[in-house]
Amino acid sequence: MKPIWIVDDDQSIRWVLEKALARESFATRSFANVREALGALDHESPQVLVSDIRMPGGSGLELLQAVRERLPGLPVIIMTAFSDLDSAVAAFQGGAFEYLAKPFDIDKAVELIRRAVDESLRGAHAVDERVAEAPEMLGQAPAMQDMFRAIGRLSHSAATVLITGESGTGKELVARALHRHSPRANGPFIALNTAAIPKDLLESELFGHERGAFTGAQAMRQGRFEQAENGTLFLDEIGDMPFDLQTRLLRVLSDGQFYRVGGHNPLRANVRVIAATHQNLESRVRQGLFREDLYHRLNVIRLRLPPLRERSEDIPLLTRHFLQKSARDLGVEPKRVSDEALAYLASLPFQGNVRQLENLANWLTVMAPAQTVEIKDLPPDLVPARTGTEDIVTNAAAAALAVASGVPGNAGTNGATGAAAMPSTLGGVPSVAAVSAWESGLRTEVARLLRENFADVMDELARRFEAAVIREALDFTRGRKVEAAERLGIGRNTITRKIQELHLEP
Repeated sequence: MKPIWIVDDDQSIRWVLEKALARESFATRSFANVREALGALDHESPQVLVSDIRMPGGSGLELLQAVRERLPGLPVIIMTAFSDLDSAVAAFQGGAFEYLAKPFDIDKAVELIRRAVDESLRGAHAVDERVAEAPEMLGQAPAMQDMFRAIGRLSHSAATVLITGESGTGKELVARALHRHSPRANGPFIALNTAAIPKDLLESELFGHERGAFTGAQAMRQGRFEQAENGTLFLDEIGDMPFDLQTRLLRVLSDGQFYRVGGHNPLRANVRVIAATHQNLESRVRQGLFREDLYHRLNVIRLRLPPLRERSEDIPLLTRHFLQKSARDLGVEPKRVSDEALAYLASLPFQGNVRQLENLANWLTVMAPAQTVEIKDLPPDLVPARTGTEDIVTNAAAAALAVASGVPGNAGTNGATGAAAMPSTLGGVPSVAAVSAWESGLRTEVARLLRENFADVMDELARRFEAAVIREALDFTRGRKVEAAERLGIGRNTITRKIQELHLEP
C-alpha cells in the first residue's frame, strides 16, 4: 500500500500524525509546504493525502484542486485551525473527503484516515457502477418481473387498467410505461390526482367548462378528457373521487360521451383510462363510498405494485440508480454504498416505499461525509436511537448469538444496558427496526472477519458474545456472581468457569 502523505507547516502536527499512523502500521511521508507535495506528485502518489488549509507559500485548497485534476479518485482530508463556515464549504466544494478541525482527537483523526484508506482501496478495485440512462422502471424481484411481463402483454391493448399499491410504490411510473408501450404512445399522457383537487373544482378539471358556466368562468376551458384525446388519462387516487362524480366518470367509460360543465352538446372521448389507488376499493364499495358498477368498469385489468419491503432484493439496485440520478442532477460524483450498508437498508421496512428510498439517496448525495456510505453515515432516523452506530455490530452479534447459545435475549430488560440488552423494545418484544439493526450489524461483522480471512469466525463471535453478556450481568448485579448466573439462566459453576476462560476477573 502507498504511504499516507501529510502536508503541514507545523512540525508538531506532522510528528503526532506520523507516530499515530505508525502505530497502526501505516507508512507516511511528510511535507512542510504545498510546493514540496506538488513536486512529489510528479513522480509518485499517496494512498491518502492529509493537508493543512493555510500554509505559507500555498494553501491546502490549491493543493486539493491540483490533486483533483491529476488524481480525481484520491481521498483528501483538509485540516484547519480556522473552524469557519467558508473553509468547510470551500473544502467540500473542492471535493475533499473530509474536513478536520484543529485541535483534533488523534484517535478520531486516525479513524478518519483509515476510512479514507478503505475508500481509496475500494475505489481501486471497484467495478465502475456508472450506468447509461436508466430504464423507466427497475426491479429484479419476481413480483416486478411479473409486472414487466404484464406491461408487455398489454402493449397492444387499449383496455382499462387499475393499478393498486401503497403510496410511493411508483404507480404513475407503471401508468406511464403502459402508455409508452401502447398503440397510443404518440398521443398525450395526462395525469390527474383526484385527491389533490377540491371537490367543487374536480368536475371542471375532468370535463372542462363552458364560458359563464359558473362565477369566474370567463372563457371556455378544456378538461383532462379533451386534453388526453387519442392518448391516456391517468386518474390517480381514484378511491378518493367524490361519489357524485363517480357517476359521470362511469358514463364516460360506458358510452364514451361527456358534457362540459354548463354545456349542452355531448363530446366524444377517445381516451384510454388508467386508474390507481392505495385504498382497498372492495372495502369502500362495501361501505357505500365507491360505486360497485364503476369499480367493475375500472377493474378490467388489475396490476398490483408490491411495497418495497416485499421486494427487498431490489433495494441495492434502486439505491445505486437513485444515487446516480441524484449525482447527475447535482453535477457531482455519485456516492457508493458499502455492502454492509446495503444489507442494512435491505432490512428496513421503508414505509414510504420507493419514494422514501429516492429521498434517502438525495440526502446521502448531499450529506454523507465520505464517497462510500457506511451504516453510520445514514440519517439518524434510520439508525436505532438507543444504539450508537459504533455499537450496532456488537449488539447484532449478541442478539443473534443469544438465540444460537440458548441464552435469553432480554437479559438486560430489567434495567441493564449495553451489548446484552435489546434496544428499542416494546413490552419486551424487539421492534422491527431494532431486530433489523442487530441482524444487519452481525452480518457486517461477519463480512469483515471473512474478508480478513479470520480463522474460527463462529468461535470468535461466540466468545465475544459471552464476554459481553457476562460483563453486563456482573455490572447489573454489582459483581454478585450467583445473582448474575441466576439472571442469565446458567449455573454458578458455569459463570465462574466462563469468567476464568474469558479473563473477566477484575
